[in-house]
Amino acid sequence: MNRVYVCSCFGITEQQVREHADRGACTPRQIASVSKAGTDCGSCVRRIQGILGRGACPRRELADQGDPEVLSAELTAIPEAQAA
Repeated sequence: MNRVYVCSCFGITEQQVREHADRGACTPRQIASVSKAGTDCGSCVRRIQGILGRGACPRRELADQGDPEVLSAELTAIPEAQAA
């Protein structure tokens, strides 16, 4: 399987970033809180921003409008077994 690593410091792949976005992580900071990506050297933050884009997060529109349910939603990390 071909894996495209976004964060080499913590071994986070592009697929994992997309999965976190599908679960509600709409910003690089939220991705960092569930995966640590972008918290060491920081070189992957722009790439994460590019992956997230405007349309990559299904709940971004609600979050941008200040929907309290979306803003208070708890983000959970993807278990290692699913991430591989």
